[in-house]
Amino acid sequence: MSNKNKYIVLFICFALGLSSFNSYGQDLQSYIEEAIANNPEIQKVDLQYKIATEKIKEVNSLPNTEFNFGVMAIAPEVEMPMERFRVSVMQMLPWFGTITSRENYASAMADAQYVEVTIAKRKLALSVSQLYYTLYEIRAKQAVLQKNIALLETYERLALTSLEVNKASAVDVLKLQIRQNELQQEIDVLDQQNKGIQAAMNSLLNKPYDAAVEVSEALEIPENDIIFSYDSLAVNPELLKYDKLYQSVEQSELMNLKESVPIIGLGVEYINQEKSPMSTSSYQDMVMPMVSLSIPIFNNTYKSRTRQNTLQKQEIQSQKDERLNMLTADLSKAISQRNQSRIKFNSQQKNLKQAEDAEGILIKNYETGTIDFNDVLDIQELQLKFQMNQIESINMYYVQSAIINYLVH
Repeated sequence: MSNKNKYIVLFICFALGLSSFNSYGQDLQSYIEEAIANNPEIQKVDLQYKIATEKIKEVNSLPNTEFNFGVMAIAPEVEMPMERFRVSVMQMLPWFGTITSRENYASAMADAQYVEVTIAKRKLALSVSQLYYTLYEIRAKQAVLQKNIALLETYERLALTSLEVNKASAVDVLKLQIRQNELQQEIDVLDQQNKGIQAAMNSLLNKPYDAAVEVSEALEIPENDIIFSYDSLAVNPELLKYDKLYQSVEQSELMNLKESVPIIGLGVEYINQEKSPMSTSSYQDMVMPMVSLSIPIFNNTYKSRTRQNTLQKQEIQSQKDERLNMLTADLSKAISQRNQSRIKFNSQQKNLKQAEDAEGILIKNYETGTIDFNDVLDIQELQLKFQMNQIESINMYYVQSAIINYLVH
């Protein structure tokens, strides 16, 4: 499998991993594909890759062929034949294998640039996923707030009914109405947040800022997490990039060695002669084959490049080790936060069940003629808190899962 095909497979696995987290409503994968097709950043790095591949053709050529032409401006009065003009052509030929070494270097640089394309696509896919799940969180919270407002309206009607029989006060009704106003305010604030995140999402898709973005209406934390290994970090393109850069430096050194050897030149010169009026001899035009040799006697330049290449390979290896440490830390952090989100979700699930039981008791008390609307507000606030926390936990789970998928696939 070629390097390019290998990176395509890596990206497909990564994209499928992201889409597997979302199986409700509009598919996240469709947004990822749309972003990759239209995002200017991807188009930019793809053009940079095409430029790098074009350089392979650039180096696959010989130096310019030299042509010289000279003509005698003033004819001398001598008995020797007079030279009317001369023409020469010279072609310098690099040492055997020099052009191949240049092609290999340019190809290695193109491979490194292609990894940049893969990285850019994966980062874009991750950004789209994060914004997608943020939109889910905002809209899920709005839906919960709407349900709570409807619930408070039910309690308000109960309070008005109790007010008529002096079992509730006008203050209770006002408190319920104030609470509804507060929840409506939260919905309006979330609506503004939704517009901002949607605009950011559309910028990645290269669409108008106010274009509609549809997301899943319901997400659930799966029972089991995807199994992976820290060793999978080794295939992350951010690390493979350093391998390609290392190989390009190696090819640069091979090219440097080839260029440090002599260059041969082959040519021919033609001299056109005219018989002098003062001469009785016969002369003919001359054709003279020529060979030249360019020798880098003072080759400190090539020695310096060798030392630079050695140091550059050490630098690239250090950069790779540093990046591996950072990716390992990012993976550990993502795993920890994903586990935290599961723990928090399960805890909020238990709390929500207990709050619903408490709500049931209040409703039962109303049937017997007694209800404390302060307790109603307290329970409603607790329920809302638990529901919002659950939504945040779901968002965190999927965002951290997307990060893990980016790191290990």
